[in-house]
Amino acid sequence: MLLKVIAITLFLFIPIPSVSRAQSTRKRKPAAARVVYACPMHPDVTSTKPGRCPKCGMTLRPVKAEPSPTPSPTPPADAALTFSSAKIPNTRIVDQNGKQLNFYDDLIKGKTVAVNFIFTTCTTVCPPLTATFRKVQQTASERGLDVKLVSVSVDPVVDTPERLRAFAEKFNAGQSWTFVTGEKGEIDSLLQSLGVAVTNKNDHTPMILIGNDSVDYWTRAYGLSPPSRLVDLIAEAASRK
Repeated sequence: MLLKVIAITLFLFIPIPSVSRAQSTRKRKPAAARVVYACPMHPDVTSTKPGRCPKCGMTLRPVKAEPSPTPSPTPPADAALTFSSAKIPNTRIVDQNGKQLNFYDDLIKGKTVAVNFIFTTCTTVCPPLTATFRKVQQTASERGLDVKLVSVSVDPVVDTPERLRAFAEKFNAGQSWTFVTGEKGEIDSLLQSLGVAVTNKNDHTPMILIGNDSVDYWTRAYGLSPPSRLVDLIAEAASRK
C-alpha cells in the first residue's frame, strides 16, 4: 500500500510537457501565394481558379500572385484601356481582295475607325462579332458617320484573302470594311502592338478598338455590345476635336 502511494505521488510531480507550448514553438509556415486570374477584356472579372469569363467566354489569365491573407486588387480599368496611335505599326498587310496595304497609313491614319479580331474557321464568338459589326456599319451609315471598319485575322496562315473575301460576302460587308491578313510574323507583330496577341487563336479577344486617329483618341468596347451602343462610342470618337 505504501509503495502504491509513493508511485502515485511521484507521478503527480513528474513534469509533463505542455502540448500547447510544444505547438507554439513550431515554426509557422509562410502563407501560400495565391494566383489571381482575370479576364483580358473585363479586368473586373477575377477568380482564384482558372476558368472562363462569364461575360465573354475568354480564358482567364493569371495577373498576380499574392499572400492568401491579402485581398486581391482589381486591375484598374483605365490602365487596361490605355492606348495611343503611336503604338500602331505600319505593318505590310493584305486585304480580302489581295491588295497589299500598309496597316497604319492606309487603314488608320487620319480616320475614325473600329477594329475587331476574328478568324474564318471560328464557330463560337466570331460569327456574332462579325454580325454585330455589320449592324454597326449599317447604323453608322444611317447616322451619317464616316467610320472605317477593320477586321484583323488572328489566323493568317489559314485566312487567305480568298477566305476572307468569302467571309466578308457572307456577312454582306460594305465597301468601308477591310478584312486583314498577311505573313504570320507580320500579323503576330501587329497583334502584339495592338495588345491582343494570344497563343491560342480560340482565346482571341472579343474586344473592339475604337479610335479617332486625327486627335489620338482611343477607347475599347465589348464586341458583342448592342450595335447602337457601339455606334454611340464611334460617334463620340468622331466628335473629338
